[in-house]
Amino acid sequence: MPIHDFRCRSCGQQFELLVRGDGPHACPHCAGTALDKLLSRIAPHGHSREIVAAGRRAAAREGHFSHYSRADRARVK
Repeated sequence: MPIHDFRCRSCGQQFELLVRGDGPHACPHCAGTALDKLLSRIAPHGHSREIVAAGRRAAAREGHFSHYSRADRARVK
């Protein structure tokens, strides 16, 4: 299910929406259904590894084990 960017014609708000099928979509701010689909920016190449690494560092600081390998998680439990 893709996430699309929309602009509401009624209130002018821009927002992202998780699109499930081709059903009618509504603005979360004013419930208007007159929406313009916008072009979304894609993530620059090479940044996804940095995002994952930053998430793992944050998990380590908070004591989560999501950054551990499967073998390491087995030893901790």
